[in-house]
Amino acid sequence: MTEKQFKILAIVATGASILMYVTYIFQIQANLAGHKGNPVQPFCAAINCTLWVIYGLVKKERDWAISIANLPGVILGLATSITAL
Repeated sequence: MTEKQFKILAIVATGASILMYVTYIFQIQANLAGHKGNPVQPFCAAINCTLWVIYGLVKKERDWAISIANLPGVILGLATSITAL
């Protein structure tokens, strides 16, 4: 894989990851409307994403794609879990 192809893959994967976590917005809306979901899965996703954000930031050569891709999962995963309670 060339460097250009690798960068394109990183951009596409980052976008796909962000879209995956943005779907939590619909669950948050349902939670707030009284249709509570289970808080366990989004909470576990938030923990997982937190670890990946930290990994991307503390790596010697920072991996911004990993950190940016997982940051919405931290925020939206926690918001989904809290609103499901």
